[in-house]
Amino acid sequence: MVLEILTYPNKKLHVRSKEVVEFDDELAKFLDDMYETMISKNGIGLAAIQVANPIRAVVINLANEEGVQDKADLLELINPVITQKEDEIIYQEGCLSVPGYYEEVKRARKITLNYQDRNGEKHELSADELLAVCIQHELDHLDGHLFIERIGYNNRKKFDKEYRKNKKEKSK
Repeated sequence: MVLEILTYPNKKLHVRSKEVVEFDDELAKFLDDMYETMISKNGIGLAAIQVANPIRAVVINLANEEGVQDKADLLELINPVITQKEDEIIYQEGCLSVPGYYEEVKRARKITLNYQDRNGEKHELSADELLAVCIQHELDHLDGHLFIERIGYNNRKKFDKEYRKNKKEKSK
């Protein structure tokens, strides 16, 4: 089932998500719905809070070398915690909760994290480049933050101006 994605400035997007403690059929169904929602909106990552569920769960599905988002490559990160960050990268980010806006953001180039899968099994993952950026972006959501909070003062003023202009045009 495709879920509704919360968009800026919805206050729920600023809620810190709670740890998942029940690894059951309800969680599995919700993760499936998150995946379906992300794919239907042409996203590569989605945090549970973006669909109004404040739990520490993220789905990520990057395109492979052929440009296809193969479900076999789907990452489901439950209760993820970054344990190591290395180097820096600047990457242009967008967000399903901030539709139509893209800006460069500085993140760690390489990360290591611990997480659980849908069955509660513990895993460690090392990621770099786009995958590392995507994981950091989605984990920001779990802590109640949006990428526009990381874009610097001048770019944030530009975003606020564009947002107000678009809002005014939509209300006409």
